[in-house]
Amino acid sequence: MTESTVETSPSTRYPDLGGPLTRYRVIAYVVGVFLLVLVCVAMPMKYAGGDPRLVALVGPLHGFLYMVYLVLSAHLALRARWSVKGTVLVLLAGTVPFVSFVAERVVVKRTRDGRRL
Repeated sequence: MTESTVETSPSTRYPDLGGPLTRYRVIAYVVGVFLLVLVCVAMPMKYAGGDPRLVALVGPLHGFLYMVYLVLSAHLALRARWSVKGTVLVLLAGTVPFVSFVAERVVVKRTRDGRRL
């Protein structure tokens, strides 16, 4: 009797990631936009213009959204079976301006291809 190998496609190796991936994509963009508003608009208004009101509004909002980003990213990481290193890098992506956008593109491409981070 010969042993045949069955090639598994990415869709059979990984559970359905449509919902977690979509939620991750949305929160990655939202966190990225709020971080840019905080760094590029609110902080200059506070330190150059002497008006701290926008920082007082956007800062805590970004902090809350970043916590949501952490939860949704960790959920996707567990479902997609990412490495610890890949997970930590994606979790940190929400703290550096523009990096959450880059990380989102990498995560989507690799996840859709069925590859781990």
